[in-house]
Amino acid sequence: MGNLEMSTGDMRDVIRLLTAVERTPEQERVLAVARDRCAQIDARFEADDITLDVPVAQALEELLDGSPTADMEPGYRYAFQALVAVQFSDTYDLGYWRRLSWFHTVDEEMTGHGVPADLAPAALLFAGPPIRLPHPGDALPAMGTFPASRAAELVEAYEAVLDRLDPEVRETAEMLLEPMRVEAGEWERTKQAGRTEDTVFFWMH
Repeated sequence: MGNLEMSTGDMRDVIRLLTAVERTPEQERVLAVARDRCAQIDARFEADDITLDVPVAQALEELLDGSPTADMEPGYRYAFQALVAVQFSDTYDLGYWRRLSWFHTVDEEMTGHGVPADLAPAALLFAGPPIRLPHPGDALPAMGTFPASRAAELVEAYEAVLDRLDPEVRETAEMLLEPMRVEAGEWERTKQAGRTEDTVFFWMH
């Protein structure tokens, strides 16, 4: 169904770029890279004979103007992700998944064993963008955000139930556990260094 990735950064940088009245030179540099990424996505779609009513490059400009012209169109999510990709860390590949509904099955079992609902996989992965965007019109692309400050909490909750999970569900939980353990340690280093990379971004496409 789609490739799942995650990255980490400061979501406020993305929102500031979208809402800036006058952009700084650094914001203009970031935006130029994002525009290039959007053009590349459009070129890839064209090569695959995929036609969007609102191309990704146009969707980015409409988001910057605060005036989307469609209520249901995936291009806006691709454009938003381009802004995130330019400003966040390199992506961590979480694999290819055939069924999004599987994650809801995982949620049901994990919450049944006591994992808080807001820490269950589907709640993380598919909660939606941090700002209002037009609906993509289909299951994909999907996105979600999670506070890096809660990574250790998630790790603790997952590890507490691993031994009680069905093997397939446990495999999915462990898929998230490995990078979130890293994020938990990185968050502590981030705080000590006074940095602001406080958002984990999930992207399935």
